[in-house]
Amino acid sequence: MIVISDATPINVLVRIGSIGVLEDLFCQVLLTPAVLRELSHSRTPQEVRDWATQLPPWVQVRSPRVPDKGGRGAGEREAIALALELDADFLLVDDRQARQDALAQGLSIAGTVGILEIAAEYGLISFVDMIARLRKTDFHVLDSIIEEALKRNTRQGS
Repeated sequence: MIVISDATPINVLVRIGSIGVLEDLFCQVLLTPAVLRELSHSRTPQEVRDWATQLPPWVQVRSPRVPDKGGRGAGEREAIALALELDADFLLVDDRQARQDALAQGLSIAGTVGILEIAAEYGLISFVDMIARLRKTDFHVLDSIIEEALKRNTRQGS
């Protein structure tokens, strides 16, 4: 399975203590150099920068051959370009415009909340606990998205 991630899902999963679900779910995740730079930026939380300086073995950094020239940030552009180039199974991305662009180009996407839902379905995490942690961060997501996800996962017993 080929999975490429933008910076935000990695950033948030590190901060809520659930970064390991990516390895459990996908075995390997690819980042682009621009995404790695975003994760290493001085304004990024220290725990994320620490994670980015010592990437786990299940994370690889790869550059797209042809960079995307879209209007998004460099991380999103490179991640979408690499996902298209490798015919990725999933692009992990939260930015609304990047999600729309990726979907318009035929990519399958999952955001942070979706990743947590999948991990809960496999019994890897408690969805309710992870959402509680997520809400303590500066991660921006519509309340309606979280409420719908909580309803789905409460019915499933997660």
